[in-house]
Amino acid sequence: MRKLVTFLLCTVLAGSALFAQNTVLDVREAHPGKDLTMEEAIYKGVGLSRIPSDRMPSTPSPAEGSFTVFSENGSLYIKDRGKDAPTIIAESTDPGIVYGEIVSRNEFGIDAGWYVSPDSTKIAFYKKDQSKVKRFPLLDIGIHNGDLKEIFYPMNGGPSEKVFVGIYDIPSGKTAWLEVKEFSSSRYITNISWCPDSRYIYAQILDRSQHSMHLNSYRASDGRFIRTILEEENDAWVEPLDPIYFLKGRKDVFIYRTDNRDGFRSLYLVDTIGTIRRLPTASADIKYLDNDGSAVYYTSAENSPVQNHLYKMRLKVPGKNAVSKAAFYKPVQLTSGRGWHNVILSPDCKEFTDIWSNFSTPVQMWKRSTDGKKSELFYEGEDPLADYASCKVEFGTIPSADSSFQNYYRLFYPKDFDPQKKYPLIVYVYGGPHSQMVTDSWLGKIRMWEMLMAQKGYIVYVQDNRGTENRGAAFEKAINRQCGKAEMEDQMVGINWLRSLPFVDSERIGVHGWSYGGFMTISLMTTYPDVFKVGVAGGPVIDWKWYEVMYGERYMDNPQTNYKGFLSTSLIPKAKNLKGHLLICQGAMDETVVWEHSLSFIQECIDNGIPVDYFPYPTAKHNVFGRNRIHLMDKVTQYFEDYL
Repeated sequence: MRKLVTFLLCTVLAGSALFAQNTVLDVREAHPGKDLTMEEAIYKGVGLSRIPSDRMPSTPSPAEGSFTVFSENGSLYIKDRGKDAPTIIAESTDPGIVYGEIVSRNEFGIDAGWYVSPDSTKIAFYKKDQSKVKRFPLLDIGIHNGDLKEIFYPMNGGPSEKVFVGIYDIPSGKTAWLEVKEFSSSRYITNISWCPDSRYIYAQILDRSQHSMHLNSYRASDGRFIRTILEEENDAWVEPLDPIYFLKGRKDVFIYRTDNRDGFRSLYLVDTIGTIRRLPTASADIKYLDNDGSAVYYTSAENSPVQNHLYKMRLKVPGKNAVSKAAFYKPVQLTSGRGWHNVILSPDCKEFTDIWSNFSTPVQMWKRSTDGKKSELFYEGEDPLADYASCKVEFGTIPSADSSFQNYYRLFYPKDFDPQKKYPLIVYVYGGPHSQMVTDSWLGKIRMWEMLMAQKGYIVYVQDNRGTENRGAAFEKAINRQCGKAEMEDQMVGINWLRSLPFVDSERIGVHGWSYGGFMTISLMTTYPDVFKVGVAGGPVIDWKWYEVMYGERYMDNPQTNYKGFLSTSLIPKAKNLKGHLLICQGAMDETVVWEHSLSFIQECIDNGIPVDYFPYPTAKHNVFGRNRIHLMDKVTQYFEDYL
């Protein structure tokens, strides 16, 4: 039992992931850009799958659970503690109009359908009008004669949902609506935030093209627009991901995070009339954690893009002209030890749990004080692979194709590696936005399937590329309007380096990926058909015109404004180039990358006489779990065994 517990703690908590097949590979229920690790699922409250759209869980109010709020069948309810029957806040009488559900397909940091005010007297909630959105049919075989389950699916360039925000006043039972005028009805309303005194509500209004954003304040009593506090513009995209975070004890000053002003996701001190100053942190992507009114706590990649450390910055904010006269002090690093630190900060910001590992060190768990006076190690993991056949693992960098960056990789050598022999190579790829496959955590954020394949005699290579996160806007936005191009170029730099090594068999190279990684797998096989002998693509995007509006239009715009980009990235005209063995796996109930993608590619292969293998999972969604998952990974493994 101790070995099992150690193994689970090391792999799950260190980000090295026993569950990596279920997480790093494809736990991206919201869209292909989600690369959720198990520690994110556990410690950041991110679920392993989306909550079913017909039922949101009851959520206690901030006022000690005096009432609960829940959404069911598109309607929103409030239920007082001790009462039998709930009160309807907003009732849905049309499946195209729903209340209190997550909108915009979980994009832009939206993870809730309603927001209770700090004083528990009001509830801000979403109304989603998707009546104009076209539906996509999915076949449900769970019924004797089968049934079509239709989902609302807003495809790139087509009709999208309309979003509104209501403010329900609990004492009066009346609802006011935010007075949002920008960008007509083709807009997103994101990152709903309450003022600490509950008098005002803040929202970020994003135009559909995702090039412009306004941060606005509204009066909570009647929803009336007060002012635009700040604006963001970007020719590539603006992507608001965070609400605003008020300074403890203040209702006029808050922390704001954006990558649109200095090229990195940085923190800014802002007041409610629009005065803004950047906190003097290093030039690196930053994640805000909390503040206690006198200090701000955040994690940063400033030491290295593959490391994560906790920092504390003291600040002094006066009563008047608060932002312009605020004093900032030099940040202090609170975590030690090279590597990746997952941090859980206490509500009072006085202590934190530090879950840490690096490439050569399994997980350690520390309890530390933020004043630096206390530090206690309460768990130290053993090597969970100590009793298993070991394989050499290498952690390094290789230049991007444009020579502007260094991309990180991990490389698994086969068991009993002999440099005089030649070995087949498997490339595991994801490569899309909001992912980081390689970090300085235990064995480079290992996925156990990679170790299995190394034990079977394969070289296994995993590399991040331009377009992934934690490297700044220039790195991430290199894919603008041409998804797949920069990513493939960077991957090929690594692959060509490996091909030059005497122990790599250049005639036996395979590639595997899921979701965005499935798109990358087929892109690589059809763009470089003489390089790849075998590929397995799961839930692949085939043409961005069939993908959802919110994610797809951010990175690709739409087919009318970016005709050449859509043509050059579509895999349909490239199907005729396929030479190697390709297996496509697809969840038949996939609501994220719908069947139109993979089936269209299969039909194109048929029309061109191109052999291709296809395996659907009849009851699976975009991600494949449980027994289906075991079957899938056996299928993937055997496909490489058979053909590589």
